[in-house]
Amino acid sequence: MGPDAFTSTLFKWDPRTILPTCSSSLMEGTGGLEELFHAYGVRYYTAAKVAELGFTARTLVDMKEEELEHMMNSLSQIFRWDLLVGERYGIKAAVRAERRRIQDHHQLRIDSLSQEGVQQHKEAVGSTWDVRKRMRSRSKMMSDEEEEEEEEEERQREHPFIVTEPGEVARGKKNGLDYLFHLYEQCRDFLIQVQHIAKEHGQKCPTKVTNEVFRFAKKAGAHCINKPKMRHYVHCYALHCLDKDTSNQLRRQFKETGQNVGAWRQACYNPLVAIAALHHHDIDSIFNSHPCLSIWYVPTKLRQLCHAHRNNSASTSTSTSTHHHLLF
Repeated sequence: MGPDAFTSTLFKWDPRTILPTCSSSLMEGTGGLEELFHAYGVRYYTAAKVAELGFTARTLVDMKEEELEHMMNSLSQIFRWDLLVGERYGIKAAVRAERRRIQDHHQLRIDSLSQEGVQQHKEAVGSTWDVRKRMRSRSKMMSDEEEEEEEEEERQREHPFIVTEPGEVARGKKNGLDYLFHLYEQCRDFLIQVQHIAKEHGQKCPTKVTNEVFRFAKKAGAHCINKPKMRHYVHCYALHCLDKDTSNQLRRQFKETGQNVGAWRQACYNPLVAIAALHHHDIDSIFNSHPCLSIWYVPTKLRQLCHAHRNNSASTSTSTSTHHHLLF
């Protein structure tokens, strides 16, 4: 076979066109890479080499842009395999397309379970597009507070918790708040393990609980730990760490009145804003100076509430000072 024929086979996706002298491992599964790259001009031999490095389609989708670039550079250095310019763009385009597909699927599931409810969704007439259009129209009329409440109802379905008093063991299928706070301690342990592994490989150590830590926890079998859940309740854990007495009192109060975990979660904001007010409303420094909270990012809503409280306090102070000046 001439050199032209050899070259032409490498540009075809069909694995049957690979020369018999190639490794038999190329003919084995590529971890979903074949389907991922199929329509994006990436040669089968390239996909096979990516798979030999241990990457799968799911791994690539979870990687950042710079990590993809590093992977492609490693492919060239290790296997001395020159990627075509189109292949580099094709790999990135395929990953972006798969992310959009996953996000669309996730959004479709959320829409089907949100405000209208599962039962009403089953009874609804029309296509999924009609349901999504109706939800978008409704959301435009909702205030920010109502959107937050709807998100909480949605989160509770995904992460079933019930309000329990300190030391109380939850019954049934739902977990209690002691269990929720324990998950944050587990995340800290997983972060320490990730840091040790990074040091052993001479890599940069993460200082906060990032996606890398969540992926490590999942691989370790801790399926109860995931990013949406831990980010959603992190301010509740912050109150538990900063003022355990207030946190416990709040838990007892909501347990006695029979209120759900969404209402309890919402009530945890105000005590934290009050604590921040005693420290010049600098909630970030409060988190960073606490050994258990320094590994967590400050929730955006909590930071916004602290800033709003600071601005209101400053406005009130200015108004009072002006009134006093006018009197005298």
